[in-house]
Amino acid sequence: MPIVSPRPPKLHRILERDGLAIDYCAGQGADLVISFSSIGHDPSRLPAPEFVASATGHRAQGTPRPALFVMDHHRRWGNAPEFSTSLRDAFAYAQTQGPVRHVTAMGLSMGAYCALIATQILPVQAVLAFGPQSSLQQAATGCARWRDWIAPLKDPRWPVAPQPPATCHTVLAHGLEDDLVQARGFGLHSSCDHLLFPTQSHASLVPHLKARGCLAGLVTALIAGDRRRLLRILQAAGGLRRKTEDIAPPAA
Repeated sequence: MPIVSPRPPKLHRILERDGLAIDYCAGQGADLVISFSSIGHDPSRLPAPEFVASATGHRAQGTPRPALFVMDHHRRWGNAPEFSTSLRDAFAYAQTQGPVRHVTAMGLSMGAYCALIATQILPVQAVLAFGPQSSLQQAATGCARWRDWIAPLKDPRWPVAPQPPATCHTVLAHGLEDDLVQARGFGLHSSCDHLLFPTQSHASLVPHLKARGCLAGLVTALIAGDRRRLLRILQAAGGLRRKTEDIAPPAA
């Protein structure tokens, strides 16, 4: 008998507000994942939902878990005036669809920055942030694509990536080939695991983890609170756990 892959989960738009768009995936269980999109590749279009398979877990579980997907046409790094209200409204909608016991936020680059901001707005218990910028100023000086989007932001609400509360398990991952400055901008704290990948770049890190089949396992481990498994997955993929404030550049 041929193996039939499960159909992709269905997303439907629950909110559109001044360039922000939020999609919802109905699912089973009380574990909600919120995925924030990066800037994407086509500046003229709304970024696509990201991490759909790993956020919903549909390939591993057969049936999806509930998930929200947050996108911003104007790429404002969580600084849209309506960002907080929109997140709360979307979260309230998810709660009308079923009980929410555990909330995980995740994202890549700008999406990771937004995921960290979400911990200041919603009761997020875990964050998976791939290549987040540590501050908008540093981001604008380091990448022309980022600078073009960040320059119009005047008096941003979140000029620096916030530190999640101690009750939130935070996982940061940076590729050191070109993300060393951003990685150094984050401090260490007891509820944070910071993984550094010396042979990966900002752009290659997530494709590298995806190719190794790591993403679904990382989300599942975060939801389960299985820190040992999470670290094992990331270290097996080449990640080095940061243990000091100083981060050495990768060996030449």
